[in-house]
Amino acid sequence: MTATLPHAFYRRPTTAVARDLLGKILVHHETTGRIIEVEAYLGIGDLAAHSARGLTPRTRVIFGPPGHAYVYLIYGMYECLNVVAEPDGTPGCVLIRALQPLTGLETMRQRRGPRDLTGGPGKLTRALAITRAHNGQDLTCGPLRILDAPVPIEPIFVMPRIGIKQSADLPLRFLLP
Repeated sequence: MTATLPHAFYRRPTTAVARDLLGKILVHHETTGRIIEVEAYLGIGDLAAHSARGLTPRTRVIFGPPGHAYVYLIYGMYECLNVVAEPDGTPGCVLIRALQPLTGLETMRQRRGPRDLTGGPGKLTRALAITRAHNGQDLTCGPLRILDAPVPIEPIFVMPRIGIKQSADLPLRFLLP
């Protein structure tokens, strides 16, 4: 079994954490997937980040200790999983945008249907049964965690984030081919 990523992995600049999450394994109970697409959200200076306006009850997790889940609802129907980065007190998080399914495919299909199981942030949370109940959960222990895996050999594509209006030109979306 591969080791769970430690808190120290997340206690770094958000962009570095985002790039280094590529190829790692997201686990929730019996379902797993290799992280193949992420977006970095940099905190106060990044107008697309939920934390851009400062500390609020909603963003408290983002300002908290690194290595915790920040899960929120978008469009009133999709939950999105973010990983808190940076040292405690400094906001920053990484949106997990897509996975390559590895285990628990039948379970994922029951939750999502037969196609495109984990090709978007709302799809992957539904396939892995990640909900807002996981908001604030420590990703270094428990059923929701991220495992270390070899660094991908493929080139990493870097491009602007999608689905946002503010700070949309920043090249903070990272993906594997």
